[in-house]
Amino acid sequence: MAKDSFLVGLIGAGIGPSLSPALHEREADRQGLRYLYRLIDIDTLGVPPEAVGDLVRAARDLGFDGLNITHPCKQLVIEHLDALAPQAEALGAVNTVVFEGGRAVGHNTDVTGFAASFARGLPDVPLERVVQLGAGGAGAAVAHATLTLGAGRVTVVDAVADRAADLAASLNRHFGEGRAAAAGPDRLARLLGSADGIVHATPTGMAAHPGLPFPAELLHPGLWVAEVVYRPLETELVRAARALGCAALDGGGMAVFQAADAFRLFTGCEPDSGRMLADFAELGGGVESPVGKAV
Repeated sequence: MAKDSFLVGLIGAGIGPSLSPALHEREADRQGLRYLYRLIDIDTLGVPPEAVGDLVRAARDLGFDGLNITHPCKQLVIEHLDALAPQAEALGAVNTVVFEGGRAVGHNTDVTGFAASFARGLPDVPLERVVQLGAGGAGAAVAHATLTLGAGRVTVVDAVADRAADLAASLNRHFGEGRAAAAGPDRLARLLGSADGIVHATPTGMAAHPGLPFPAELLHPGLWVAEVVYRPLETELVRAARALGCAALDGGGMAVFQAADAFRLFTGCEPDSGRMLADFAELGGGVESPVGKAV
């Protein structure tokens, strides 16, 4: 008999506003599944990000079927897992853990989630020269997605020089020499002057980390902007970009498509991403359609 009851959760910091529980539970209800999605907030628990291993073990022992992992634990969790899916191993970042026969297996649905959102929301933008700000767990995923979508070259900018260099080296091994480069924040202004677009993959702009990740005057109308933050949906960066007339993609589509892919991994059931996009809009997300209207 097929399993029809699931217990899953999300581990991260400051995750109170997350829409993941509602997105997963609504889709499960439509499919006739009993599905509980719980938030495991390290800020609320008062534990450091390094406690993610203990939390994963506790969830496994308590009978959870799987976990989503978000900032700042996507890379820290890896050493506590029994196996990695090939994509997660290539990325060095995990956002989904599935418990299978007592083993914890790491996956990454951020890659496919971002790729699906980008193809839907920015289908015809030039991709020859892309700048990415942020080389953490989300950054690794979206850089892989951007190159998979056909970007000519991605320059990774991060305040931690080694982190940017390590991600660029990993991308070059995976996609071919010269497809990625690393740079410090001091080069961002010059890079954006000649770039086709920028992918923003840092926590700046989240409810807990408000503000702009770089001065708004570095934006120009010929630049497209893709954001990974979705709470709030219109970050200060997205608002500033749209005010200038830039093509801008908010983080809502990535949130929905990665959730759909995680739901499939947890349950073995095929989610309806169209319904989940509608749920996201109804829940206050307001995902933008490719023509700029909320769906």
